[in-house]
Amino acid sequence: MNLEAALPAAELDAIRAPFTAAGAVPLDVPVIQPLGVLLDLTGEAMRARLFVVQADGGEEACLRPDFTIAIARAHMAQAAAAGRYIYEGKAFRAAPRGSRRAEEFLQIGLEAYGGGRSPAADAEVVDLAWRAASAGGRADLTLMLGDASLFAAFVGALGLNPALAARMVRGGARPAAAPPARRQGDRIAGLLAGLPEAEACAVLEDLWSLSGIQPVGGRSAAEIVHRLAARAQGATAVATAAQAKLVEDFLAIAGPPRAALDAMAAVAKAAGADIAHALADWSARLDAFAAKGLPEDRMTLSTRFGRVFSYYDGFLFEVRSAALGEDRPVAAGGRYDGLTVRLGAATAADGAVGCMVRPARAWSKTEPAE
Repeated sequence: MNLEAALPAAELDAIRAPFTAAGAVPLDVPVIQPLGVLLDLTGEAMRARLFVVQADGGEEACLRPDFTIAIARAHMAQAAAAGRYIYEGKAFRAAPRGSRRAEEFLQIGLEAYGGGRSPAADAEVVDLAWRAASAGGRADLTLMLGDASLFAAFVGALGLNPALAARMVRGGARPAAAPPARRQGDRIAGLLAGLPEAEACAVLEDLWSLSGIQPVGGRSAAEIVHRLAARAQGATAVATAAQAKLVEDFLAIAGPPRAALDAMAAVAKAAGADIAHALADWSARLDAFAAKGLPEDRMTLSTRFGRVFSYYDGFLFEVRSAALGEDRPVAAGGRYDGLTVRLGAATAADGAVGCMVRPARAWSKTEPAE
């Protein structure tokens, strides 16, 4: 387990200060979180990065890998339309394959529900994260910016097979003009997709019984059948060469934010995709960043940029240190307006945005080989 170096109290207080001044309610959430909920939101690939444990009652659970989902569940339990929360505590990540870098680390963050979807709200969380990261003394910080909804809007205007479009959006995938390689389980997915739902569920339950296994995370047979049917539909879907080229061109855009917006507009025009409203929102967002004094000359806007947690559904960002590298961000955050609905709420919150900082990475004395 990689244990972080302890920060001196004065440095930790300086990094914490922007959050404590943000006018939010301190909130503590359990270290143990339901595994199925998290896998439903992030996919089975995330399992390898989780510390899986047995919860009370024998259900599989995990140590919290971050705080956003846990805070969202706590907010929903309060049945409040709006809420602003700050948190501070440990999160836990298992080592990626081929690495020994399992982590137990301190996070400090803010999650805001019900504050609308304004550029000012986005600028507030970026400013919080930037000031907290900068308080650690690093002089090599930059901002990487992205937007999951921009790519989704662009792909949605191309007339692709819906399953293929969804697969691209989920992974920011590089499109292929040939069928994707067959994956493990595609034959079962194709078989079940060709059966009536009730019969498909019965077949799946028979397979479980013969194998002596139970569904992962407590998912029902019907839920898994629906997922497999969608997977089968997209397994053979391909983009045309022209569509693939347009997506490649869009995903290649990265650079100074306003120049990147111009490049997106040019590719969208060539594709016949109307994303003018989303680009106008980004222009207003950059104006709000400037009003906060955030340094545009240290920003990069990339259409390919995404984060490991797929609950982000709009604008997102990372604060990076050149010394630590792009795979170890100092701070991060973004929008997850649809998260509460994905967790079972009847309606979406009127805006959901947040950010976090890792103090040990923000501290200038943290070694690059952490």
